[in-house]
Amino acid sequence: MSSEPAPNTVPSGIPAIEAATHSPERQESEVLIITGMSGAGRSRAAAVLEDLDWYVVDNLPPRMIIPLVDLMTRAGSSLERIAAVVDVRGREFFRDLVEVLDHLRQSGASYRILFLDASDEVLVRRYEQVRRPHPLQGEGRILDGLGEERRLLASLQERADVVIDTSELTVHDLAREVRAAVADGTPDALRINVLSFGFKYGIPLDADHVVDMRFLANPYWITELRHLTGRDAPVRDYVLGRPGASDFIDRYVHALEPVLAGYLDEEKRYVTIAVGCTGGKHRSVAVSEAIAARLRAQGHRVTVTARDLGKE
Repeated sequence: MSSEPAPNTVPSGIPAIEAATHSPERQESEVLIITGMSGAGRSRAAAVLEDLDWYVVDNLPPRMIIPLVDLMTRAGSSLERIAAVVDVRGREFFRDLVEVLDHLRQSGASYRILFLDASDEVLVRRYEQVRRPHPLQGEGRILDGLGEERRLLASLQERADVVIDTSELTVHDLAREVRAAVADGTPDALRINVLSFGFKYGIPLDADHVVDMRFLANPYWITELRHLTGRDAPVRDYVLGRPGASDFIDRYVHALEPVLAGYLDEEKRYVTIAVGCTGGKHRSVAVSEAIAARLRAQGHRVTVTARDLGKE
């Protein structure tokens, strides 16, 4: 048996490259505790954070925050931002929250507390409007429940990083306040979906805008183009080369500018633009791609979907 050492099959230089290559740094995890007075807007705050791609858990027993944070910080986890809504609905479990927060701090886990408040007068009015009892009022009045809740939350409010008084805020105002509280320096953005469709299959139910491209000549009647789609260069060039096509797209995107800005002001974050032709195969597909390209050039986040492609 040969005693020669096994040949080195690793190309020269690879070990040095591997040693000098650093793994990509994981973004710092964010943990947000949402709490505060019942009726002050916690559910609305949670919805805003979900729209911002936070992982939100509502009515979480405080003891469960620790394993949730451990899960987020585990190697390979894709969770980077977690928001836990914790309040007196948890009854006796809520009393564990201060102890849990102290544990997180001692273990080196960073977190922030967002506390939502409102005047008793406003909270009573909100409860009367929804005709639901306060979780702590028992056999007493709503004010009795609010008083007990304020007593339980007093120390937590003192520890809060951000306190938002929602007494005079509309739902849109509250959304802006929450977004500002967790802002990471990136600008607000709409999520725009440009959806092509065929009118013969019906107009999309979730469309915010509907664009009809049937005024353009139909490539379906050209034998060489019939089997292709609007994603193929010959069809795309044919459709966008029709008189008025490019001019229409430019003017339409320009007309959308104040509309999209208004959506942002009104806290509408998802927009569907439906672009239709007869079958949803040629003109609508080509034009939807062109509209999306122009919107992306303006800095918008855009996805493109061809709903009816392949149905023929």
